[in-house]
Amino acid sequence: MKKYKVIDLFCGCGGLSQGFIKAGYDVVLGIDYWKDAVETFTYNHKNSKGLIADLSIETPQEISKKTQIDKVDLIIGGPPCQGFSIAGKRIVNDERNKLYRTFVNFVEFYKPRMFLMENVPNIISMHNGFIKDTIIHDFESLGYKVVYKILLASEFGVPQNRKRAFFVGTKNGKEFIFPEPITQKFISSEEAISDLPEISVQDGIKNILKPKSEYQKLMRKNSNLIFNHEATNHNDKTVQIVSMVPDGGNYKNLPIEFQKIRNVNIAWTRLNSKKPSFTIDTGHNHHFHYKFNRVPTTRESARLQSFPDDFIFKSGKTSQLRQVGNAVPPLLSKIIATQIYKFIGEVEDV
Repeated sequence: MKKYKVIDLFCGCGGLSQGFIKAGYDVVLGIDYWKDAVETFTYNHKNSKGLIADLSIETPQEISKKTQIDKVDLIIGGPPCQGFSIAGKRIVNDERNKLYRTFVNFVEFYKPRMFLMENVPNIISMHNGFIKDTIIHDFESLGYKVVYKILLASEFGVPQNRKRAFFVGTKNGKEFIFPEPITQKFISSEEAISDLPEISVQDGIKNILKPKSEYQKLMRKNSNLIFNHEATNHNDKTVQIVSMVPDGGNYKNLPIEFQKIRNVNIAWTRLNSKKPSFTIDTGHNHHFHYKFNRVPTTRESARLQSFPDDFIFKSGKTSQLRQVGNAVPPLLSKIIATQIYKFIGEVEDV
């Protein structure tokens, strides 16, 4: 099996790369400006180089010279696109879209066989499809056949109803076909995290609870140790309020006097034990465990994102939660990577 070489731009902690590595690719480089995320990326991807760099400043030419990487088969990543909320044709040249332009520039410089770019789902419909059409035009002008699709993670074995948009480009090759959903029997939050303890545990302690689902067995396949399971100690008032919200409930289940304590529509939301999780956020403390009166730990959030238990997050708890929330679910990534493998070998290597 040929190991195609991959660069992961805006790699974060490495969720997207994790899937591609498990699918048999050689991720030679991951780049992000955030030191904590690159530390996690490097720790978990021993054969990959992690590079801290500001891609709004550093050019592909400079990165190539610095890393001695001048040829890759695939470029993947999810550039932030804050400026895409600006209406009109100024959008592509908006200062806040420098990072999107960087992704385009890397594809132009390296001319990979294929690329994969992921982003928020509403990028497809934004401004009546103008943004989507602009992205397609930019890459087609470089000689790529581009297709896009919104995928729901729970349909691919991830215990989370997370939607993401994916653009795949093929150089001088046939049109990529996205993988079809693999299941309609969704994995619930309970099936994902019920074997993790209520209280904090020291990193590296053995998990004495037995796995209660096939998904838990999969997550624990290479490790029966627990890491990143520091529980948040909420104040008494928060615990009292959360205790009134039932499994799967939210602020609407609270007495009227408590409903507006947090003026956010997702506040006081509990996971539903019998359904996949809602989209994991980046640690805003609005979502709570379906049973315990606290927010999920990093490890619980990682499970809901499909990170295996031997994937260890570095830095402090707040940073860890943000790393998890920003990531692409590795199980979804692996399925896309496997599908890309069926096409990439047929692409002319130019």
